[in-house]
Amino acid sequence: MEMKKRISLELRNRTPAEVAELVVDNCRSTDGEVEGLTDDFKELEFLSMVNVGLSSLAKLPSLPKLRKLELSDNNISGALETLSEKCPNLTYLNLSGNKIKELSNVEALQNLKSLRSLDLFNCEITTLEEYRESVFELLPQVTYLDGFDQEDNEAPDSEADDEDDDEDGEDGAGPTGDYDEEDEEEDEEGSEGGEVGLSFLMKQGTQEEEEEDDYAEEEEEGEDEEQAGVRGEKRKREAEDEGEDDDDDEDD
Repeated sequence: MEMKKRISLELRNRTPAEVAELVVDNCRSTDGEVEGLTDDFKELEFLSMVNVGLSSLAKLPSLPKLRKLELSDNNISGALETLSEKCPNLTYLNLSGNKIKELSNVEALQNLKSLRSLDLFNCEITTLEEYRESVFELLPQVTYLDGFDQEDNEAPDSEADDEDDDEDGEDGAGPTGDYDEEDEEEDEEGSEGGEVGLSFLMKQGTQEEEEEDDYAEEEEEGEDEEQAGVRGEKRKREAEDEGEDDDDDEDD
């Protein structure tokens, strides 16, 4: 699909001034130039033209609010001064997979004062000796080159992701987050209280059973003693009766 037609489709009944993000990857530029973009896209902040056959940026319109520009897998070899003229507020630029061979090709990016991240993966320039050191020296405003800073610390995915994380953190600290935490604590306390109450009842029930058993044993012991006393008394009487019979025999 031609780039001009693709851009028209991506508008989706919006005016160019209403578009903040535009992705036209894998369409075709008929002559290697930017087509279908105009100065009317004045609110555009993100533009992606990956693998569209670009060899020149000469026809790029003025995009004063553009912050992120994806141009990987094209045929761009130089003339990057257009970017500082048309997109002065760029913070991220991806030129991976293009025909950039020399440091002089990226020297024009010095005028992009807000540029923080630059990707040159799979460009011939990356084979130069001390490539990274040279680019950081040439472009001191750049923090991340090919995804890493000078100390080899990896770049965050994007500024947008960082903002989303911040917003998520703020949401998490809101009433809902507080409620969940307190609710959890209450559940834990309630659970502990329930366990204590249950243990107490079980213990109390056990004690009552033991007391009943003790009482029953005491009653049995009392009955046994009473019966033993009766039997003893009976034997005593029998013994006395026998004694009296013996005395009677002797008298006879």
